[in-house]
Order: sequence, then structure tokens, then C-alpha cells
Amino acid sequence: MPRFMVFVPANEESEAGVLPGEEIIGAMTTYNEELAKAGVLLDLNGLQPTSKGARVKFSNGKATVIDGPFTEAKELVAGYWLIETKTKDEAIEWVKRAPFAEFSKQGGEVEIQVRQVYELGDLGEGETIDRAREVEKRLGREK
Repeated sequence: MPRFMVFVPANEESEAGVLPGEEIIGAMTTYNEELAKAGVLLDLNGLQPTSKGARVKFSNGKATVIDGPFTEAKELVAGYWLIETKTKDEAIEWVKRAPFAEFSKQGGEVEIQVRQVYELGDLGEGETIDRAREVEKRLGREK
């Protein structure tokens, strides 16, 4: 079955390190329990603000570290779900059930990104892919 990464965007509050209130945590916990009970949830987490992170930029054969914070909050990720569903449409249906519609009634909007994860089988065949499969086996992640 295909896996999908669901990205929750950052906002000014999440970037300031403001944790969600009890109402939001409760609604998200209920949603996460639904995902788990349905057997589609593989992983989820919130991310610390970019002020505690870094970017590594590769240019002209060198790696440069850029410490956070980063300025464009609308381009940043505050959290994610990794889900496994039969189709992209099913993944989208699950995301539509997330409590963001209710929160958006208080003003503002949230745009959630849903992206399918590449599986090794999507990458073709060959010696390099065989090596990648061996690594996946050692990690216990081969499908």
C-alpha cells in the first residue's frame, strides 16, 4: 500500500515556540487515535521551532550550516503524519477529517500538504537499487 507524508505548516505561534492549547491537543489526540484505530497511522510528530534547528546548504562542493530561525513561516513545517492508505484519495479523505476546519473558523486558514512516499519498487531495477534494498532489509523497513 502506498504511504503518504502529510505536512502541517508552521505559523507565527509555532515558530515562537508557543505550544497548542488543551482544546487543540485534545482534538488532535482524538484524530490521531482514529488514524491509529483504522491502522493507517505509521508515525507522527510535531517539530520544534526553526530557532532550534539548522539548514545545511551545499554549494560549490562545500556544506555550509545556517542556524535558524528561518523567516518564511508559511514555507516551514511544524509537524507531520506518515500514513499508509490504499490510494491518494483515501489519504486525502483522512486529512479532510483532521480538526483544522474547526480551528480555521476562529480566523485564518491552514493548507495541509499530502505527498506520496517513493518506495524502492518505484525506482526501477539495478545494482544500486539492490544495494538500497539490502540497507532497507538491515533496517527492517523493506516492504
